[in-house]
Amino acid sequence: MSKFTTKSAQVAVDPIIETIVNEDKVPWYSKPNLRWLYFMLFPTCMGVELTSGFDSQLINALQIVESWKDYFDDPVGHWKGFISASYSLGALISLPLVPWCNNKFGRRWSIFIGSCIMIAGAIIQGASQHVGMYIVARIMLGFGIPVCIVAGSALIGELAYPKERPILTSLFNVSYFVGQIMAAGICYGTNRIAGNAGWRVPSYLQILPSLLQVSLCLFLPESPRWLVSKDRIEEANAILVKYHAEGNVNSEFVKAEMTQITETIKIEYEASKETWFDLLRSAGMRRRALITAMLGLFTQWSGNTLISYYLGDLLTMIGYTNSQTKQTINLVSACWSLVMAFTVAMLVRTFRRRVMYMTCVCALLCVYIAWTISMERAVTAQENGGKNSAAGWATLIFIFLYAPCYNIGFNALTYTYMVELWPYALRSRGISFFQVFGRFAGFFTTFVNPIGLNAVSWRYLISYCCWLAFEVVFVYFMFPETSGLSLEELAFIFESKDVADQVTAKVEKTIHHEDAEVQRVGDAPVERKV
Repeated sequence: MSKFTTKSAQVAVDPIIETIVNEDKVPWYSKPNLRWLYFMLFPTCMGVELTSGFDSQLINALQIVESWKDYFDDPVGHWKGFISASYSLGALISLPLVPWCNNKFGRRWSIFIGSCIMIAGAIIQGASQHVGMYIVARIMLGFGIPVCIVAGSALIGELAYPKERPILTSLFNVSYFVGQIMAAGICYGTNRIAGNAGWRVPSYLQILPSLLQVSLCLFLPESPRWLVSKDRIEEANAILVKYHAEGNVNSEFVKAEMTQITETIKIEYEASKETWFDLLRSAGMRRRALITAMLGLFTQWSGNTLISYYLGDLLTMIGYTNSQTKQTINLVSACWSLVMAFTVAMLVRTFRRRVMYMTCVCALLCVYIAWTISMERAVTAQENGGKNSAAGWATLIFIFLYAPCYNIGFNALTYTYMVELWPYALRSRGISFFQVFGRFAGFFTTFVNPIGLNAVSWRYLISYCCWLAFEVVFVYFMFPETSGLSLEELAFIFESKDVADQVTAKVEKTIHHEDAEVQRVGDAPVERKV
């Protein structure tokens, strides 16, 4: 437990499931059913973030393409910001419906529905005849993505074997950079195409990730926890037996897991009215909501949108004006980010969550301060009619150093932390709440960035330095440790220890063959000796 998280704020929960899991020495790749499950999770759930990465890189790269600028009258300032931010605006509009869709139709069908909306948006985007049509298309793309993100991130956490869950949920965001590389590579190639095909072709190709999800997502099993919440206990048990026990119906681990899931969800729904107000109904929930809201802001207000959406403008400010050179740097930056994100995702079981988050925010603050200083030197030289090549190179280095620092926390851990922080009954709403603040922050900063850069040049970066200093303080005092516990054990980290002990006692009875058979989530348990 963190030194600054008191017992009254975070309950010490017995990690009984994790203890059993740690005794399993068989690697996942030696388990055929689990191996197939993970293979399918990559293009379906983890592939959801391909679309987000593709979009951020696409709008970044297209702003460098001359035919795009000519067709839309070279938008600048607030108009340029609104075109980029319209994606986040669409996401904000859809978020109130996301929890309802997830709870009504399940995780798989939510991915399918969201992907269909994005396919329609990509088609309209490529066929755009004017800037209004282009903005509507981007709003549609943004409308569909949160539905898929909330469902995909939850389904990964709820299907994965507990031993691999932190790594798999961390890899969820890694596919963002795969999408970035796809878009950067496509735009690098189409940059030489004369006419409007130079921007229409990559715009149409944004359809590809969503087509992948629509084609494959229904071949996945549904979330066992969603099935339990709908009183489909036997189906949930069958999925856990197949993938967590390789078909062994007598698995003690699956019996314990089913008992823990069923009892925890029953307790959660007894205390929940299934409304947005549940996020604030107790001190523990209010703390979760505060951490979630701030994490949503941190993921977008840490300076990353400058690189994601306006790298071309930053490069121009430090002396890189050639379109092909910018596209090359853009592509290399995307590849570098992917390598860093994957490397960090592989380390999430090695380091505790708080250690990674603290390392992330401290490193980001140091990089941004150095970046601001070097950029001031480069821009000042440009404004005086000269060129400071050393400062330009230094700025470029700090832009590349930003990626590993950001990935340590805000990329690798974001959805791992959200899935762990929120109990099942509120997980969809909790992740949607994170998306509300993240999308609002993304819309705001994407809209404001070009205005700030045009108005005060390099000085705009100082605002990010101040915000990052606040992040260091907030993470240090407010973020709880969530590593080493199952999702059901984490459901009570801010609640009464008596409730946590109640579920633990049920699991221990199951392990010792004195379990209680729960017929339905909403019914009282009927005990029998085995």
